[in-house]
Amino acid sequence: ISAFSYMFLHGGVMHFIGNMWSLYIFGDNVEEHFGAFRFLGFYIVCGLLSGLCHFIINPLSIVPTIGASGAIAGVMGAYFLLFPKSRILTVVPIIIIPWFVEIPAFLFLGIWFWFQFSNAAGSSAGAGIAWWAHIGGFIAGLLLVKMNEKLPQTGAHVKLQQFTQKK
Repeated sequence: ISAFSYMFLHGGVMHFIGNMWSLYIFGDNVEEHFGAFRFLGFYIVCGLLSGLCHFIINPLSIVPTIGASGAIAGVMGAYFLLFPKSRILTVVPIIIIPWFVEIPAFLFLGIWFWFQFSNAAGSSAGAGIAWWAHIGGFIAGLLLVKMNEKLPQTGAHVKLQQFTQKK
């Protein structure tokens, strides 16, 4: 059960806020693409695969793995493929002056992924952040979007849409 429940625990308020902010930015468009029920399945599978990736890389870690970051990284991976030209409002700190700039999603998420990978490559298993879960989730999101293109659409989406669409 811990392979599932870890996605719903957080290390503090800022950890929770950071995850929810990322989910707010990227999740709505990905959910719109998949539909509510496929998105839920997609999110949970990304979370499970991200935890598995972290465990495979760090099998002897005694640091507990918690947070939705891996699943949200999967959502970000999906966004990377589905909406590469969307603009992301980003703050670039120049000394003490914030500079707000809109950059394409593929560039923003590419830089984000590079930071995750460079931190994962240079950190030990006990660093306190599950970098490999972020990487595994992102890659899982990429792969699941490609797999979803091959899956046939079921009639259930149309029938369930009446209960899930905003009124």
